[in-house]
Parts: sequence; structure tokens; C-alpha cells
Amino acid sequence: MNAVEVSHLTRMFNDFSAVDDISFHIPEGEIFGLLGPNGAGKTTTIRILCGIMLPSAGDVSVLGYDVKRHPDEVKSRIGYMSQKFSLYNDLTPVENIMFYASIYGVPKKERAARVKELIEMADLSGHQKQLTRTLSGAWRQRLALACAIVHRPAMLFLDEATAGVDPVSRREFWDLIYSLAGEGVSVLATTHYMDEAEYCNTIGMMYQGKMVALASPERLKNDLPGTLVQIDCNRPGEAVLLLQDLPGVLGANIHGALVHLNLEKSGVEPKIKKALANAGIKVNSWEVIQPSLEDVFLSMVSEQLSGNPFQEQEN
Repeated sequence: MNAVEVSHLTRMFNDFSAVDDISFHIPEGEIFGLLGPNGAGKTTTIRILCGIMLPSAGDVSVLGYDVKRHPDEVKSRIGYMSQKFSLYNDLTPVENIMFYASIYGVPKKERAARVKELIEMADLSGHQKQLTRTLSGAWRQRLALACAIVHRPAMLFLDEATAGVDPVSRREFWDLIYSLAGEGVSVLATTHYMDEAEYCNTIGMMYQGKMVALASPERLKNDLPGTLVQIDCNRPGEAVLLLQDLPGVLGANIHGALVHLNLEKSGVEPKIKKALANAGIKVNSWEVIQPSLEDVFLSMVSEQLSGNPFQEQEN
């Protein structure tokens, strides 16, 4: 059974299409990543799945409930956490978890044990009596997750939940998410971070309201057309502008101080190196590399703009 079923979901705001005819599903116990820039439609999608906002068209079910007909049933059975943690700063972690336990209807006789369990899970044992406002961002994040799952939801939505948290804390947070998925909890996470998307079983890449790619991280990287070359040169910005329209170049982008070139086929390297030399751009190194999800995303956006998006969700 799938925890989430989305079929031809569309959400309009007057004449603007925030979500444009997207379809995907999330099997029970799997982690689904929704990846894309601001304005891609990720948060609108989550709000619809949480029963907060109605779709303009399409069918959406969460945990077997139609979000249009039974939004309250959906809300009571899911957990939700965003980058704007809904915590009470003048309460301690224990008091926050207790409050959410009462809101979500956790039986009174079970609350104390559940609070203790969540304090241990979030590794907050040394902080449970501090006021929440004194906690660091990483501890507040852990506390927000504990509050979101206090009622043992079968489906957890994370909307940019790791924004602004340091890389080590983000990794530790994802270890907690993996543990929940191992217990059968299904997860949908939106993120800006490409490295986080690697943790997901399936990734949906969104751009301008459309789903431009839908597959596992490995499948997306393996199916990137062409050969990816990384160039270390002295003027990367000029190199991209020079090379992006050359025959045989599928894409050219800056990655830090390096240039990533997606080449249609082998044999075009001499022409590219000659073009760079003629422009006075010095090449320090030239290396064929494996694509990253960022490379895939940039390629998929280019494909979308050309009218040929890639979609293939694995069952």
C-alpha cells in the first residue's frame, strides 16, 4: 500500500499555476524528497497533502484518506515540521512535548512515558529543563521533530526542516529520520540541499510548478545524457559563456570555482580546448566525473525548458 497517492495535482492562484499537473506516490516506510528552488511549488504541494489547502484539480490521498473529503482525518494522522519550528520558547522541552501530546490526543496515561522516550530519542536528556529559547538551532530542530511525532504518525512531512542548521547537525537529524523510516513511518521532505536528497528513496525534482524528474537518486544520475567533464580554469565565468552554445555541448555551468560541461559525445574535446585557448583561458585540469544531483537538476531544468521533461518513478 502507498502512504501517499498524487494524480494530476494542480493548484491555481487566479491565473498562476503554483503546482502544474504533477503525479507521484510514496510507498509505506519510504523517504520521498521534493527538490527544487524557491517558488517551485514544493510548499504548496505539502500544504495540499496536509489537508491545509484544497487542490484546484487532481486526486490526492494520504494514508488512504482523500484530502478533499477528509482533511481532518489526514491532519490527525500525520506529523508536520517546517523550518519555522512551532515551539513555545517559554516552555521547556518536556513541557513542549507534553503540550503537543495533549493537542494530538495522546492518552494521558501514556504521555509521561512517551515524553521520556522522545527526550531520549532526540538526545535531549541534558536539556529537558532548559527554556526552549535558550537551545541552539540543532537542539530546537530535534525538539520540533519530537513534537511532530509525539502521536506516532504513520506519515511525516518535513518542509525545509533543516534550513539554517549546520552540516553535522543535519546529518544527525537525518539519522533520526532513517530510524523512523525503519519503523515504518513514511516521509516526504522538501529541501534545497542536494546532499540531503541523496538520503531519499525517490526524488521528485520540481521547477516552476512542474515535476521535471522523478526517480531514485542513482537512476537520475545514471540516466543523465552525455559525458560530464569538470574543468579547472582561470576564468570559469567566461568559459561557461563561451562554451554553452558550442555544438556538442549539452550544458555548461559553474560549480564553485570549476566548470561542469555536459558533452553530447566524445570527440568534441579538442574543439572545446581550442576555443578556450583562443579566448586566452588557461585550463589547469580536465577530468571526466560522475554527475551529482545538482548536475542532474540543472540538466532537467534545461530539458523542461525545451519541452522534454524526464519522469520515471520506480515501484
